[in-house]
Amino acid sequence: MLQRLQQVEKRFEEVQARLCDPTVTASPTRYRDLLKEQKQLEPLVERYREYRATAAEIAALTELLTTETDEELCILAKEDLSLQKRRLADTEQALRVLLLPRDERDDRNVIMEIRGGTGGEESALFAASLFRMYSMYAAAKGFAVDVVSCNETELRGYKEIVFSVQGDGAFSRLKFESGTHRVQRVPETESGGRIHTSAVTVAVLPEADEVDVQIAPSDLKIDTFRSSGAGGQHINKTESAVRITHLPTGLVVECQDERSQHKNRDKAMRVLAARLLEREQEQKRQATAEDRRQQVGSGDRSERIRTYNFPQGRVTDHRIGLTLYKLDAVMNGALDELIDALLTAERTAALQREKDGQSL
Repeated sequence: MLQRLQQVEKRFEEVQARLCDPTVTASPTRYRDLLKEQKQLEPLVERYREYRATAAEIAALTELLTTETDEELCILAKEDLSLQKRRLADTEQALRVLLLPRDERDDRNVIMEIRGGTGGEESALFAASLFRMYSMYAAAKGFAVDVVSCNETELRGYKEIVFSVQGDGAFSRLKFESGTHRVQRVPETESGGRIHTSAVTVAVLPEADEVDVQIAPSDLKIDTFRSSGAGGQHINKTESAVRITHLPTGLVVECQDERSQHKNRDKAMRVLAARLLEREQEQKRQATAEDRRQQVGSGDRSERIRTYNFPQGRVTDHRIGLTLYKLDAVMNGALDELIDALLTAERTAALQREKDGQSL
């Protein structure tokens, strides 16, 4: 591990030096790539330097205890030595986590799709609640939310809503949200006060780069139509809405949120590329199903991942057995406690696989 860390520190220093090179600063692309690499390496290098400083302190204290005769000073040195050893162990654990292979998709923007499932209108209303929850979380993180398309019901629920979340590390924070979200509450449409159980599916797709997915124009069928809202009311009178069909796979994407046909087409193409990338990655994951089962959830949209129980004010994530009695806060976008726990579980599992000699 120490040899790897030395190599990382050397590379970090090389990157810092190159960022000061006028030939690099003259190239926006090279400069941006180096800045990104510096940002990725910096936390690891800082921890490694902290580790070395702590190890040096332990060595100095150990040597002091072999020569010091003052009893009171020895007691203080032993207490400090014990503290530094604990700090060294914690730093080593943090370094092992930071050395784990990064998910190359973590820094990407995401496409999120929320669809009402079991429960009819109540499911559509909960889909709207989840969209609000994710929008508030994104705002707190400084992410931008951009609606691509939605199918709104008469009661302002969503049969389906597709939107992008744009920001540094968006996928790393939202990737665990894929799956079936179950809600238990008294529906707004229920006058008898009975608790109903409904379900909504969420998909989180990393936005694809141009190099990830090659889409031939001949593989596309593009239709235009008039945008419409709930109840069939026309948003505008021009055919600005766009429907794109990917002929080889049968995937269909619609976008009607913008008044410009060009903008709707661009948004629809981004969603199509993300879905094609996810389709390709899903095929790869199925080829390594055993490794996938060891991860925090499978990401399968049919898997029930979380229950929101309104009468009891609790939310339970079934993948890690975590229950929080903070439902109101969660529905208002306070998702960090859940997400951080899922990240910790994922890293713990990855460290265990590394210890067991399995490939990560």
